Amino acid sequence: MSIQQSGLRKTLIGTLMASTLLLAGGISNLAQAAVSLRVYSSLTADDNSAHYIWFKRLQSNIEKNPHLKDEIKLNYFPNAMLGKEADAAQQVRVGAINMMISGTSIWATMVPEIGVLDLGYLFKDWNQVGKALDGHAGETLSDLMLKKANVVVLGYPYNLGARNIYTKKVVEKPEDLKNLKIRVLPVPNFIATINHMGAVAIPMPGGEVYSSLQTGVIDGLEHDSTTVLANKFYEIAKNASLTQHSYNPIMVTMNKNSFQRIPEALRPEFLAAAKEATEYERQQSSVIEAKAIKQLESLGMVFHDIDRNTLRDDVKPVWDEFLAKYPQMKSVVDDVTAAAQ
Repeated sequence: MSIQQSGLRKTLIGTLMASTLLLAGGISNLAQAAVSLRVYSSLTADDNSAHYIWFKRLQSNIEKNPHLKDEIKLNYFPNAMLGKEADAAQQVRVGAINMMISGTSIWATMVPEIGVLDLGYLFKDWNQVGKALDGHAGETLSDLMLKKANVVVLGYPYNLGARNIYTKKVVEKPEDLKNLKIRVLPVPNFIATINHMGAVAIPMPGGEVYSSLQTGVIDGLEHDSTTVLANKFYEIAKNASLTQHSYNPIMVTMNKNSFQRIPEALRPEFLAAAKEATEYERQQSSVIEAKAIKQLESLGMVFHDIDRNTLRDDVKPVWDEFLAKYPQMKSVVDDVTAAAQ
């Protein structure tokens, strides 16, 4: 091979290698063009989780949308894989985690006004929740979340049922609750609500509830039927009192900067996909709750009605105290009350 031919060969090889690297770089850049979002949940990834039902529907909506499917990639982290829920909320605020599906209560540490949704007997049913939070009340709370926590609220899905009280002894009248030790979430307005209903609120982590029922540390708990079924609390607490004291919703939040990473032209379609996921999850929640109640009854749990009007009156001081501290939330309470009409 002549020197000239050798030089030509080296030039061709160099050109080919450069083209290959350029192509690889282009492919890499294309792959990186998609907005990859990490989504946090503290719950399991199954159909007994309201979080997962919402997430799956959003993911399906994105995959079906020709404009979104190659531009937005969701990565789901259930079971608190990314840390404790309170820590995760802080991570969403700063953008280390992009999205979070949770109850509203966890955000009250950063935006205490959100605690309005934890007031006992704020809502009478899920229809009122949806009407209020899809309206002016929801807009007010979402604006607060954006200003104070740096997150965009993508929707307010429902938990899988109203919160009731489940006990080892029969509770049929408000006075039957007197001095019963009831486990509650460690949330100020949840604690105050149960105390004003006549029981003794015992805040504790969910993982301690079963053994605490066994040993008598607590006499019962307050939660939704789906959770009671999933955690087998019915094996010890065989009586359900239909207090329906809380219809606390879910909140889907997204870090503001993460949201702005989505191309502006695609944001309306992404928001529409999230809205449809919320509507779908809400429809599923009532079906799943009814199924859970039926299954609990088949497992020996007895459901008792109770005078909720008396209990509602009993917890009014919790409202008064909260609104005295956060008077700007009175408009939200008024909007919620109007949504019941």
